[in-house]
Amino acid sequence: MSGGIGPALGSAAMKTAYFGSRQSNTVLIQMVDARDLSLMEREFDLIRSRTKERDFLFAAAQVHDWNRDLSPWPAPPVYGAEDFGGGAAATLSCLLEEVVLPLQREERRFYLGGYSLAGLFALWAAYQTDVFSGTAAVSPSVWFPGFREYAAENRPRTNAVYLSLGTKEEKTRHPVMAQVGRAMRDIHGRLERTGTVCALEWYEGNHFREPEKRMAKGFAWLLGTEPAEEECEHAQ
Repeated sequence: MSGGIGPALGSAAMKTAYFGSRQSNTVLIQMVDARDLSLMEREFDLIRSRTKERDFLFAAAQVHDWNRDLSPWPAPPVYGAEDFGGGAAATLSCLLEEVVLPLQREERRFYLGGYSLAGLFALWAAYQTDVFSGTAAVSPSVWFPGFREYAAENRPRTNAVYLSLGTKEEKTRHPVMAQVGRAMRDIHGRLERTGTVCALEWYEGNHFREPEKRMAKGFAWLLGTEPAEEECEHAQ
């Protein structure tokens, strides 16, 4: 196993921590913030354990401003005072140029994942480019204003999508966030109707329970080593 921060690529470089084999033809990419970086080595080990120590390169790409860099379009604050800056297009462009392009070769496959707003970004990116063979969106912020409608009107360009949501996430008094369960079901249904290979898994607990474990399970599913469980009855 190897880790470390990637070299600077330009004045606005995306800091990226790499774990695993740089010779592998499988590259897993996860969008993170500075706080998440300390958890990535543990997540790397969890992915390895779920994939029977399959050879892969794991890249944790760090954003600078969570709400700005990962939101697909501007939106007013949903909680707190910080709005959403709509910087996802710039982030995706940077990710492709600084992380994907230097690693790209014909036989390599790239998979993108994320948790919470980073999960929304990963799901949104699946509609923007065919670079990624699969997407793992774990507890994605699909309550984001306008995203459910966007997903209903567009087709993903990736081969496979893994979705996961905590069973308690939709049980909130917040009127916007309470829409997350309905949005997730709608998006999953739309993916199925368009022929996308997809899974929707309901995880017991709230939004903050075991994020590294859930991300590892999502990446493992994308690599074809672990089927998702059946949807919980009470989540229907």
